[in-house]
Amino acid sequence: MSLRRVFATAGRVLLQLLHDPRTIGLMLVVPCVLITLLKYVFDKQPLVFNSVAPMLLGIFPLLMMFLVTSIATLRERKTGTLDRLMTMPISKFDFIFGYAVAFSLLALVQACVVSAVTLGLLGVTVLGGTVSVLLAAVLAALLGTSLGLFVSAFATSEFQAVELVMPILMPQILLCGLFVPRDQMAQALQWLSDVFPLTYSVDAMRQITTHAAWTSQLVRDLLVVVGCAILALILGSITIRRQE
Repeated sequence: MSLRRVFATAGRVLLQLLHDPRTIGLMLVVPCVLITLLKYVFDKQPLVFNSVAPMLLGIFPLLMMFLVTSIATLRERKTGTLDRLMTMPISKFDFIFGYAVAFSLLALVQACVVSAVTLGLLGVTVLGGTVSVLLAAVLAALLGTSLGLFVSAFATSEFQAVELVMPILMPQILLCGLFVPRDQMAQALQWLSDVFPLTYSVDAMRQITTHAAWTSQLVRDLLVVVGCAILALILGSITIRRQE
């Protein structure tokens, strides 16, 4: 793997995205609008909103990056760009990690914007501080990017890429503890939630919200998220076929 080629790939992806204002709007504006809407849904229950909003900061980056990455990668497969790249002296890992770097940078911008709205304008308080929130949000986005790169190989159209949200992400959202504490679920669902990476992203945000210092559980949660992201990147590289 060459760092020069990784950053060249990342630069190309970022340049393409900068020419797509709708995607930028989807990534930066939509999460802010949804969090603001939720603020007024719980207008009479501010404590509930204060506990739920940080957990959404662990979900929105993953969901957005999953959609954008899977569609962008599928588009490159369908247009033949990926095949042309694979005839050049670029390895699969150069391509995969180039995408990961590009979308991680976008995730940092997204995390800064959404956190500014949530923690600043909407008045949500987290004991762990803004830096911890940003780190957890960026790692969640990296996981979403990794999963999007991996699953793009199983879709034949952009519509199918969007459809994959339902079987891959929706069960994780339902079982991550956002709606009901996991210890109140059926035992089988608790076991299932233990293997879902989104569970650890949401748990990390919960730890950041309720603890001023880094806990061992927070470190464990973040390491699990990073480990799952790396595993998905490796699996994603396996799905790339070099043109003969």
